[in-house]
Amino acid sequence: MNTEINACSYHSDPHFNVFKVPQWRADMYKFLSVRLWGNIPSPLQRRLSKVYSSLYDKPFSKRFIAPYVKLNYSDENYLEKFKPPFGKNDYDSFQDFFIREFKSLPMTASKMVWPCEGLLCDVNYVSNITTTKVKCDERQVETVFGVDKESIPDNYTFTNVFLHNKNYHRIHAPVNGTITRIQHVPGDLVVLRPWIYKQNPSLPAFRNERVNIDIVDEENRTWYLSIVGGPAVGTIELPENIQLNATVGKLDEIALFYLGSTCCMASPVAPRFHEKNTFVEVGASY
Repeated sequence: MNTEINACSYHSDPHFNVFKVPQWRADMYKFLSVRLWGNIPSPLQRRLSKVYSSLYDKPFSKRFIAPYVKLNYSDENYLEKFKPPFGKNDYDSFQDFFIREFKSLPMTASKMVWPCEGLLCDVNYVSNITTTKVKCDERQVETVFGVDKESIPDNYTFTNVFLHNKNYHRIHAPVNGTITRIQHVPGDLVVLRPWIYKQNPSLPAFRNERVNIDIVDEENRTWYLSIVGGPAVGTIELPENIQLNATVGKLDEIALFYLGSTCCMASPVAPRFHEKNTFVEVGASY
């Protein structure tokens, strides 16, 4: 049976109290991420990340799953709503657990839904998102989505959902529509965790490797999605049916991550039930 999503049930995630991390510690983490790791050439970052992430593909890593679930989820039956990926009968590695699939997708009557699960770490009108300095370049919010300056209307809303390692890591279509653009943007793989950037939690989205997908909905409005990778990301993978001019239904899967991720979106409407630093789930009313 499908799971009914109740928008009123969503909440601040108590596990994200790390936003209270002292400024000195956040500055240290930012220095390590941006000034040290961030200055390593991007191709080398990717090679190192692939070596690290490959450990999670090894058969021994499946031993981590049971203690990880016990440590991170209060629901002892958490895994019951998921299944191993790609038709497997069991999780053969920790990576299989990380890219787990829903047995049945959540049900919702809403025409607009959240495409992913995680912490809503940034939300604002596009016109209010300030430029970000990346390696001496001034970058606007349009840079995230790979479009020209002022291509996205000022009254659109920018959101950034940080997917913690424990979160479900597949991305779904937020609306019914047609895919009008797919773009791969090479870039860095700096740390994604938003609490180390304090006043600019979306900084990694301006510089990291990402895949951008535009969906034009049934009212002819464009929804811009940016699927952003971070350290240890082996790849961002799109299903075979996700192609230019393809039709997608609400909650159709459009991408998955192999470790570490953020999902940004520029949408024609603002979230109705969620504020910054609250937890969102796949299928929750947008």
